[in-house]
Amino acid sequence: MSVTLSRPWLSMDLKGPHRVLSWSLTRPGFVTADTILWREVRNADLPRDLDVESWLRAELAARGTPDAVTLLTSRDLDAFEVAGAQVEDVTAQAVATVGLSNAERVGTRLERSGKGWGTINVALQVSCPLADAALIELVSIVAQARTAAIIEAGHDLPTGRATGTGTDCIAVAAPPGDQPFAGMHTPVGEAAGRAAYQAVKQGVTVWIQTVRREGVF
Repeated sequence: MSVTLSRPWLSMDLKGPHRVLSWSLTRPGFVTADTILWREVRNADLPRDLDVESWLRAELAARGTPDAVTLLTSRDLDAFEVAGAQVEDVTAQAVATVGLSNAERVGTRLERSGKGWGTINVALQVSCPLADAALIELVSIVAQARTAAIIEAGHDLPTGRATGTGTDCIAVAAPPGDQPFAGMHTPVGEAAGRAAYQAVKQGVTVWIQTVRREGVF
């Protein structure tokens, strides 16, 4: 894996075709891809009447990467975080961009008109070939890691302690294979959870320090 920042794009090169599971705007669900992208946006990029999906597809076509799994974020891409972990013979690498300007407590919803939009986007690559069913389990591991990191940061809202944002997205990638499990009792689950947790924790820490220093939230 390699990560390249060339604004407004952040590219995670998987170094070959992988099975990827996400709820990305342009390629959601199970797909085969060799790249995961972040597209940085500002309010001016997304007027109310814009067809965002069509706009993003055009942006990807112009870039020459129409098949990349792509995540949108208003977070300054300079703040991306990378973390890795190895357990036995399995490695995991996570890339995260973290903003909490539209943070929520799960099961509640704040009125957000007039607020800036932030998000937590996490992409994870593991070295272990996995079946599609295991990728579903891997998404749950990354979601747990993300939420644990946010709760521990102590970002409190009127509705309680933040557990995520209203626009989070997760993408998990693995070489195609037939291993059916990736839970917390497995090496791949342990490595994935550790890498994702560390990347989000680093990102949350930086975001909180930044907004406290600048007084923008």
